[in-house]
Amino acid sequence: METTLNAQAQTWPIRGTFRIARGARTEITVVVATIKHEQYTGRGECVPYPRYGETVDGVIKDIMSMEKLISNGLTRDELQTAMPAGAARNALDCALWDLQAKMSGKSVFELAGIKSPHPLTTAYTLSLDTPEAMASAAREATDKPLLKLKLGGDGDFERLEAIRAAVPEKRLIVDANEGWSGDQLKPYIDACIKADIELIEQPLPANQDEDLANISSATTICADESAHGLDTIDQLVGKYQAINIKLDKTGGLTEALKVAEKADQLGLEIMVGCMLATSLGMAPAMVVAQRAQVVDLDGPLLLDKDRDNAIQYDGSLMHLPSPALWG
Repeated sequence: METTLNAQAQTWPIRGTFRIARGARTEITVVVATIKHEQYTGRGECVPYPRYGETVDGVIKDIMSMEKLISNGLTRDELQTAMPAGAARNALDCALWDLQAKMSGKSVFELAGIKSPHPLTTAYTLSLDTPEAMASAAREATDKPLLKLKLGGDGDFERLEAIRAAVPEKRLIVDANEGWSGDQLKPYIDACIKADIELIEQPLPANQDEDLANISSATTICADESAHGLDTIDQLVGKYQAINIKLDKTGGLTEALKVAEKADQLGLEIMVGCMLATSLGMAPAMVVAQRAQVVDLDGPLLLDKDRDNAIQYDGSLMHLPSPALWG
C-alpha cells in the first residue's frame, strides 16, 4: 500500500506573553509532519526557528520535497543524508520513529534500547521581565523545584538578586539567549555564582565562543545556540561544560541520540531542551532526556492549551507519553 506524507502548520496560544532576550510572543506556530502507511500513522512536530533562517512555509516545503522518497520507503538512516539538520528533518525523523513504533507494536523507548524509561522532572521557565515580576512568578511556582530564568543583559543583576531573595531554597538555572557581551560576562557569571545558579545557558553570541576558553567558572556553562549536531560538538570542548540538545537543532531524535552518546564520551553534561511547542514535540525529546542531567521540556506548561492525549505534568514531573500521542 502507498505511503503518504503531509505537512501542516498549526498555531497555539501562549499563556500570557513569553519574553526572551530576542523578543516577545503571544503564540507559537509549529509544523506537523504526518506519514501514513496502511492503517498506521506516524507524526512528528517541529518549530521553525528564525534564528536559523527557518520559516513556516520553508519548512513545509522542505518536508514535502521528501514526498517521493517517503513514498518509496525512505528509512530514518537514509533521511540523515537526504536532508540537512534542522526543523524539517526533525518532524520527518520523529514521524518515522512514531510510524515504526506503531507498525512494530513496540514503544520508541524499546526501539531506542531504553529498557526502563521513567518520568522526568523538568525545569520551569520564567520569561524575561522586570525583577519584581520575575520574583513574583518565582514565588508563585510553588510546585516547580527547578526554575529557569530568562535573562538578557541590562537589569540582570537586579533580576538575580530579586529572584534569589524571593525563593532562597529553590534550584535555579539561567538562560541568557546570547544576550550578554564579552565585557558583561565575568561580572554576570560572578553574580550567578553569588545567587547559587547551577547552570548558565549560552551567555554569549555563538560566534564569540572563544571568549569562554579563558573563563574559569564555579558554575556550569552550557552551549545552546552554539550546539547543533555531531558536526559542532567537538568545538565546544574547553569552552563549555554542558550541551543543550534540542531536536529541532539536531534534526531529529536519531541524531540527538548520537549527540548524547558523543557528549558522554567528551565528558560534557547533557541538558535536553525544547522550543516552545506542544506535547507532540516533547515526547521524542523525552527519549534522549532519559540520560540527561538537566531536563528542560516545559513547553506545554507555557501554552494556554495542549493537544489531546497530552503528556501529563504533576507540577514539574513529566509522565511518559501515551502511544495515542506519540511513540
